[in-house]
Amino acid sequence: MVSTVSTQADTRELLCSDLSEQDGLRVLTALNFVKPFYEGHKISADKGVVESGQDTYQFSETVASILAQIETDADTRIAALLFELPVIDADAAARIEELFGTGVAELVNGVRQLMRLHEQTFVQNEIQRNKNAAQEAAAQLEVLRKMLLAMAVDMRAVLVRLASRVATLRYFADRKLQNERSRQYARETFDLYTPLANRLGIWQLKWELEDLSFRFLEPDSYRRIASLLEEKRVEREAFVANSIKRLESEMAAAGIKAEVYGRPKHIYSIWSKLRGKDIEFADLYDVRAFRVIVDDIKSCYTVLGIVHNIWTPMPAEFDDYIARPKPNGYQSLHTVVVAEDGRPLEVQVRTKDMHEFAEYGVAAHWRYKEAGNSNFTGQKYDEKIAWLRQLLAWKSEVVDAVVSQEDVHRDWVEKLKSASLDDRIYVLTPQARVIELPYGATPIDFAYHLHSDVGHRCRGARVDGALVPLNTQLKSGQTVEIITAKGGNGISVGPSRDWLSAGYAASSRTRAKVRAWFNAIDQQETLAHGRALVDKVLQREGKTSINLEDLAHTLGFVKLDDLLLAVGKDEFGLRAIELALRGEDPNAPRLTDEDAVIARKSRASSVVQGAKSGVLVVGTDGLMTQLARCCKPAPPDEIVGFVTRGKGVSIHRSDCKNYLEMQKKAPERVIQTEWGASSSTVYPVDIFVLAADRQGLLRDISDIFLREKINVIGVSTQSSKGQARMAFTAEIGSTAQLQKALNIIGEVNGVLEAKRH
Repeated sequence: MVSTVSTQADTRELLCSDLSEQDGLRVLTALNFVKPFYEGHKISADKGVVESGQDTYQFSETVASILAQIETDADTRIAALLFELPVIDADAAARIEELFGTGVAELVNGVRQLMRLHEQTFVQNEIQRNKNAAQEAAAQLEVLRKMLLAMAVDMRAVLVRLASRVATLRYFADRKLQNERSRQYARETFDLYTPLANRLGIWQLKWELEDLSFRFLEPDSYRRIASLLEEKRVEREAFVANSIKRLESEMAAAGIKAEVYGRPKHIYSIWSKLRGKDIEFADLYDVRAFRVIVDDIKSCYTVLGIVHNIWTPMPAEFDDYIARPKPNGYQSLHTVVVAEDGRPLEVQVRTKDMHEFAEYGVAAHWRYKEAGNSNFTGQKYDEKIAWLRQLLAWKSEVVDAVVSQEDVHRDWVEKLKSASLDDRIYVLTPQARVIELPYGATPIDFAYHLHSDVGHRCRGARVDGALVPLNTQLKSGQTVEIITAKGGNGISVGPSRDWLSAGYAASSRTRAKVRAWFNAIDQQETLAHGRALVDKVLQREGKTSINLEDLAHTLGFVKLDDLLLAVGKDEFGLRAIELALRGEDPNAPRLTDEDAVIARKSRASSVVQGAKSGVLVVGTDGLMTQLARCCKPAPPDEIVGFVTRGKGVSIHRSDCKNYLEMQKKAPERVIQTEWGASSSTVYPVDIFVLAADRQGLLRDISDIFLREKINVIGVSTQSSKGQARMAFTAEIGSTAQLQKALNIIGEVNGVLEAKRH
C-alpha cells in the first residue's frame, strides 16, 4: 500500500512531485485557497447516505496525494483539492474558473456529478442487494460502472473518484471503524470501484481498494492472513534477498541491466488464491516473490531463461502476458519456480513501459504529456488511445486517428476526453435502478425499455423532479419518472402516432413497439369489419349456424381469421361466400335463361380468346373470364371453367376442391377451357416455405424471386419454436418457371420445404 502522508511539509512536497515549478505553485495555491473553507468542516452527504465523518481539509489533501503518487497532471490534483468546495461554499466555488481556469472548473463539475451518483445509488443498492437475484444485481453493477464512466466527460474525474474512495477507506482503517457504516462503504467499493480500477488497469489503487474492503467485509480472514505473513517475515525477506542477489549476479554475467526488487504482498489476493486453489499458506508462491524490470522485450525472455536455468520451473504456472496481453492491456511474464528449499518462488519479468502501465493504467497516459519524451511516439499514443476507447466504450469498432507529433503535444487532453461512452446514456429510475439507452433517447424510449405496457400508457415524464415534454433528450445521471394513464371504463389507452415522427424516439426498438401497437389495432378493426360483412351474408342466406372454420377451409383459407381479413380488406368477394353457401343447399336456384344459353354454346367447336386472363373458352365470343382465387391456376395446369352469376366464367384447376363441390351441385355450369398462347400474361400463385428460422432468411428467398424475375405481390410470415412458416403470392408466366424457383429455394440454408400451396 502507498503510505499515508504524515507531515504538512511532506504533503506539500508530494503534491508538487513530478510537476514543473509553475504547476507546483498552482497546486499549492489551490491548497491555500481551500484551507479556510475546509478546516473544521466534516465530510457529509444528504439523501440518506451515511456520513464518513472525515475532516474535509485532511480528506482533500489525502486524495490529491494519492493522485500525485500515480503521477497525474496538475489539473487533476487541483480538482481533487477543490471538488468539496461547492458543498461548503457556493460563492467560493463560483470563483474556481476565474482562479484556476475552465479545465479545472469542468473537471470539478465532473467529479461532483460522480459524487451525486453515489448519493443516488448508495442506499438503494443496499436494499436491492437483499431483494434481487445475484445475476440481476451483477448486471446492474456492470451498467452502473458503465454509467460512472459515461458521466465522466473527462476521464480524470474517474481517477479522482477512485482516489477519494481510497482516502475514505484509509480513514476507516486508521480509526478501526468496524461497523455497519464501514461495511456499507466496503461493499460498494468491492462491487463497483474495485472492478472499475481493474478495468482501467490502475493496479496501485486496485490492490489497496481490495485489501481495505476485504479488511471490513472479512475481518477474521484478514487478521489471520496478516498474522501468517508476519510470522516468518524476516526469514522470508532474507530468502528473497538472497535469491535476488543470485539472479542479479547471473544477469550481470549475461550483460543484462535490470532492476530487481521484492513484490508487495496483497492480503485479498492471497486469500483468493488460498480459497480458489485449496492450498495451504506455506505452499502459496505469492508469499515469496520478486519482480525484474528490464529495458526491452528481448531482455524479458533472456531473463526468463536465466531464471529457469537457476531454479526448476513449474510449467503449469507459466503465463506469457507479453505475447497474449490481458483484456485491459496488462503485459508481463509470470513464472513459478521451485527454490532450493523445495518451496515455490514467483518471478515476474517486464519492461519499464509495461511496469508503468501495470501500476498506473489509464493514469499512465498523463505520463506522456511531453511530446519530447524519448519513450513516446505518436504511433504509441494512437495505439493507447485506441485501446482506451475499446476498454471504456465497449465499442465493436474503433477508428484510429492519424496524429502527428505536434498534434499529440497540443491535443492530448481533448483526445482523451473523447474516449467516453458517447453513444450511450445511463439514467436512473426513482428506485435508483440504472437504465442504459442510446444517445438521444427520450422519456418515451425510457418507458418502453421498462415495459411495453408502461410505454403504451406513457402520458408524461418528470426528469429530476421537473415535468418535461416527451421529446426531451435525456442525459446521463438524470432520474426519470414516467406518468402513466390508468385506462378502464371504456377509455382506450395507447401510444400516439406522433411518436413515430422525428424527435420522439431515438431507439428503433421503441418505434417498432409503437408500430406493432397500431398494426394490431388496425388488424383488429379489419377483422371486426370482415366478420360483420360475413355475418350479414350468413343471415341473408339463412346459414347462421354454419361452422365458420369449415367455411374458410372450403374457400381455400388456412384459418378463419385469414378469410375475415381478406373480406375486411375487400380482397375477397362476398359473392364467393354466397356461392359456397348455396352449393351446400339442395334447394339452390337453377340456371337462368342467360346461363343456359352460355352453357349450350359451350358445345360448339369454335375457339376464341377470352379476356386478359390468357384463357381460351370453347364456343364463346369475348366471354369475360377470371382466375379462381381458391386454387390460382397457371399454365400448364389442367383447367375448367365454371359459369358464375354476373361475373362470367371462373377458371379453376381441374383438381380444385371448390370446383369439384360445385360441379356436383351444378354440372350444367361447367364449360370447357384451355390456356391461350399469350406469352405476356402472368398468373398469381401461392407458395409455401417451411424453414428453420434465422436472420436473413426472408432476404435470401426474396433474392431468388428477384433473380428469377418473379414478382411477389404478397408476403406473410410466422415464426414459432424456431421454425418460420412463410406464404408468398407471386406472379408467374408458367409452372415451369415456378418449379425452377422452388427448386432453388429448397437449396437455401435452413429451408425444409418449398411448394406451391
